[in-house]
Amino acid sequence: MAELVRWDPFREMISLREAMDRLLDEAFTRPLSLSLGENLALVPQIDMYQTNDEVVVKATIPGVKPEDLHITISGDVLTIRGEIKEEEEVKDATYLLRERRYGTFSRSIPLPVPVVADKAKAEFEHGVLTLTLPKAEEVRPKTIEVKAKK
Repeated sequence: MAELVRWDPFREMISLREAMDRLLDEAFTRPLSLSLGENLALVPQIDMYQTNDEVVVKATIPGVKPEDLHITISGDVLTIRGEIKEEEEVKDATYLLRERRYGTFSRSIPLPVPVVADKAKAEFEHGVLTLTLPKAEEVRPKTIEVKAKK
């Protein structure tokens, strides 16, 4: 026999609040590319920091060849594009797992200060791209020497 459960409107409000909390939490903690449906496996994970003279960007991009990377700076936006090419499929084999992703990727991030793109350096080692972007002269800190008057 079916059991009747008394309806409690506050119980439904709490579940709605929990759903909204979860939605907002995911919206602000996940990268934007995930909410747009892009494949996270192909989006480079980036660290960026700055010193007095330069902005340094490190991007983890395993499985890509340096010649398949394209880096551009347009205004205050750095864009890293590339392609991870699929290896030949082994014939006469049955794949048990196929988790590696292949295809093109692109990641654009705003730069915190103007940089001199012509003097930028890019190094790629062990799947990590390191970009060293010198800051524009006008944003570098200036030191003014104080002399005592005799």
